[in-house]
Amino acid sequence: MSATLKKIVLLFAAFTVVVFLVFLINQTMQIVTSARMVNATLGGVVLWALIVLYCTLLLTPVVLWFRVPKRILPPVSTEGDEYASFLAEFKKRLSRNPHLRGTPVESPNEIEAAIQSLDQHADDAVISAASAVFLSTAVLQSGRLDMLVVLAAQTRLIWKVALVYYQRPSLRDFAQLYANVASTAFIAAGVEDIDVDVLMSTIFGSTLAAIPGMHLLASSVLTGSANAFLTLRVGMITKEYCRCTTRVERSRVRRVATLQAAKLLGGIVKNGTVKLSQAAMSQTKSKISGVFSKMTRRGGAPKPEEAG
Repeated sequence: MSATLKKIVLLFAAFTVVVFLVFLINQTMQIVTSARMVNATLGGVVLWALIVLYCTLLLTPVVLWFRVPKRILPPVSTEGDEYASFLAEFKKRLSRNPHLRGTPVESPNEIEAAIQSLDQHADDAVISAASAVFLSTAVLQSGRLDMLVVLAAQTRLIWKVALVYYQRPSLRDFAQLYANVASTAFIAAGVEDIDVDVLMSTIFGSTLAAIPGMHLLASSVLTGSANAFLTLRVGMITKEYCRCTTRVERSRVRRVATLQAAKLLGGIVKNGTVKLSQAAMSQTKSKISGVFSKMTRRGGAPKPEEAG
C-alpha cells in the first residue's frame, strides 16, 4: 500500500471516529433532555448511566488488549530457521489455548485441524452475536438504542473472538477494527431513516406492500438485517486479524470478511424472520383469544332481572 493511500485510509478512519463522537454526544444530549422533561433527577441518572456505559465499552478493549497475548506474525518465507522458530512458538500458543486442550498440534495436519476447530468456535461466536443483534434491533426499532446495542455487541464480539484464538490483533489492526465498529454503530443509528414503504413498493409492488402488518415486519427485517450484516463483517475482520498464519493485505481481509458476512447473512435473516413472525402470530392469537373470551363472558352472563 502506497504512503498516499495509507494517509487517505488513516484520515478517513479519523474522520469516521470524529463524526461518530459528535453523533454520540448529540444523541446523548437528546436522550438526557428527554429524560429531564419527565423529571430533573431522572435526567441526571440517565446521564451518569450513559457515561458509565460508554466508559465500560471503552475499557473493554483495554481489558482485551492486556488479557490476551499478542498475535504472532508469520515470516514472509515459509522456509528456513525464521519460519521454524515461528512454527515452534505457534505450536506452544496452540497448546495453551483453552479450546484445544488435549488436541495434538505437532504435525502440519494436526495444526490445520486445530485451526479449523478454532475457526468453527469463532464462527459460532460471530453468528450468535449477529443473530442477537438482528432480533434486538428488529424489535427495538430505535436508532439511538440500535447504536448502543450494536456498539456493545461488537465490542464484546471482538473480545470473544480474540479469546478463541488466544491472541490479539496488533495495535494498528486494533485501531482500524474499532474505526469499523464506530462506523457500523453510526450506520446502525441511521438505518431507521430508510423509507420502507418506497422500498417495499419498488421490490414487491404496491399490492403486497398494502397487506396489514407488512410494513412493520419489513421495517424490522430491514433494520435487523443491516445491523446483523455489519456485526458479521466486524466479526469476520476480527477473525482474520487474530487467526492468520500467513501474511495478508488489509484490503483483502476486508474483502474476504465482506464476502463471508454476506454468505452467513441469509441463514440469520431466515431464522430471525421466522422467530419474529411466530412472535407476532402468537401475540395476535392471544389478543384475538382475549377479545373472544370477553365477548363470550359478556354474552353468557345472566342479566340482573333473570338472576332475581
